[in-house]
Amino acid sequence: MEDDPGAERDALFLDAVGRLGPALLGVLAGFDHLQRHLHPPEIERLREALRPAADRLEAAWQAAREADHSEALAAYAQPLLASARHASRAAELFLGDSPMAEGSPDPLAAVLAAGREHCRAQAAIFPLREALPAFDRYFVEAGAEPPVRFAAPTSEGPDPAGLFNASNDPDRRGGFTLFVPENYDESRAWPLVTALHGGFGHGGDFLWTWLREARARGWLVLAPTSQATTWSMLGPDRDGPALDSMLAYVEGRWNVDPDRLLLTGLSDGGTYALLHGLGEGSRYSALAPVAGVLHPGNLAAGNLERARGKRIRWLHGALDWMFPLERARQGAAALREAGAEVELIEIADLSHAYPREQNGPLLKWASGDSPGA
Repeated sequence: MEDDPGAERDALFLDAVGRLGPALLGVLAGFDHLQRHLHPPEIERLREALRPAADRLEAAWQAAREADHSEALAAYAQPLLASARHASRAAELFLGDSPMAEGSPDPLAAVLAAGREHCRAQAAIFPLREALPAFDRYFVEAGAEPPVRFAAPTSEGPDPAGLFNASNDPDRRGGFTLFVPENYDESRAWPLVTALHGGFGHGGDFLWTWLREARARGWLVLAPTSQATTWSMLGPDRDGPALDSMLAYVEGRWNVDPDRLLLTGLSDGGTYALLHGLGEGSRYSALAPVAGVLHPGNLAAGNLERARGKRIRWLHGALDWMFPLERARQGAAALREAGAEVELIEIADLSHAYPREQNGPLLKWASGDSPGA
């Protein structure tokens, strides 16, 4: 029997993929670490820590690109190679190996661009999680098992679980991305977290900050994108009505628990989470600003008068260079004086960055468990 050249070609490609997968996971995990510990004085040290993983990815990606494959493997190969391309680009930008990084007048601009590429790498590989168990585990909180669907949908129409994009492509603003866990069952009510990105961010990127923990703990994630480059904290409030409309849309199509609605956000998103969450008619049961401040607009809008009894867990870093910790202490004190139930968590090693390890405890707290959970 003659050898099948197509089978041999695919075998060589799959061998290359066997090296690419771990290398890609290494860079994704490396970015998770550096984004948590991102602090301007530490950038050079973080670059040194990332470079070995970036070099391994570059070599493995090059080998996978050179290894041909049959059409039968295209649906598998294309997203994997696309994810590797984004991850490699993220590493280039962060390490300063990219022309954009070299020519940027603001070194943080390249760091932010690297973060966006890291998110795109996750978005590209996420659809392959069922075929690649290692990536399935990457997309779930440590120590938890990936969710299993109870049963196929019985109603007609699209699958009610997965990722949904509503006018929220990377070059658009004002839309949202929604994640519904794979084991969604409409017979019970599901909690929902609305997560607001920071200034110049995008909901389609910020969703990945929450997906692992939501997937493990059975929460929907609504990740809106602001109408402008940041949230409406000056001038007319364009984002508030949009957020209300998005929440209503999701509640009209999925079984959402009205008593477990968490509103959170990072930086400007955290500031706006307080501004919108304390606003008149707000239906959120818990608020969790991260690295934000209590905006003066709360006073003008009468939000402090509505703060009584509101559950707030405020996360802030002692190393925050944009909004010093003292501003968080002052804001938390004002909210307590107004009657809100405020817990300020001061994180000693956190700069103006996102403390991913707090997501699980936040979801547990928002479900009504003890404040120290």
